[in-house]
Amino acid sequence: SIDKKKRIKMARKKKSGTENAPKTTPEAATVENDDVEEEEEDEEVEEEIVYLQVDTGDVIKLKQILDETVAGTFLEDQHALIDGNTRVTKRINLQEDHSLNNIKLSVMIIACIFAATAQFAPLPFPESRYVLGACCVAYFIMSGILQLILTFVDKDAILITKPMTKDGTTEACIKKNPALLTHGLRIRTDIPRYSEFYTVTVEFQNMESTPFVSKTWSVGKFFDAEGMFDEFGLMEEVENLFERFEAAKFDSPSKDKKGNEKLKTN
Repeated sequence: SIDKKKRIKMARKKKSGTENAPKTTPEAATVENDDVEEEEEDEEVEEEIVYLQVDTGDVIKLKQILDETVAGTFLEDQHALIDGNTRVTKRINLQEDHSLNNIKLSVMIIACIFAATAQFAPLPFPESRYVLGACCVAYFIMSGILQLILTFVDKDAILITKPMTKDGTTEACIKKNPALLTHGLRIRTDIPRYSEFYTVTVEFQNMESTPFVSKTWSVGKFFDAEGMFDEFGLMEEVENLFERFEAAKFDSPSKDKKGNEKLKTN
């Protein structure tokens, strides 16, 4: 996995004590008390944000960074800069659904068991050739099943979530988009080879003709010339995209010149 992309160092002033302070005049004591109250109300916060630097020519690494940020926006507590201070915010409140991942892990474990049996079976060759043949066939079958899952089920999805809870959204959104409580979300991303455009699509999981919202950005919007990554900028864009989906402001399919249906992106 990629190293943590931001480190925020907090340094707060210690509150000054008054128990062992020397005796002063009433006027000076009043001024000191006022200073103490101001320090208690307004603590100084020093922040150092270390941005992640990426080689923008490495498309695989680039997409990995973008995908992890998009997935983290839906799942993790976010550290946002508000009025110069760092606040922990979590606006989407979703949990990842690991069902499909568990199925893939199970298939891989079975394939590894067959491979280990073929390698370490206590049978001399050539008596073991039938066992070796059966294990090889079973291994390639499991590998084929895994590849089919990746190709036709996973596709370009980077995250599948559980349905939302009533506490995670508003009554107005539930009325407009009641499927939020019954279906999880499927987050898909795409960045074609040799392209600068990154697309994020939000749709329902396990729903036929699912509504969706989608948006495409140039990666140059989130990276400067030196490859420094604006993580907060991408998180904000993804949150805005989810708010459209939550409010049932869906995109509509369009058709290309050949009459094939495709996603309309903004």
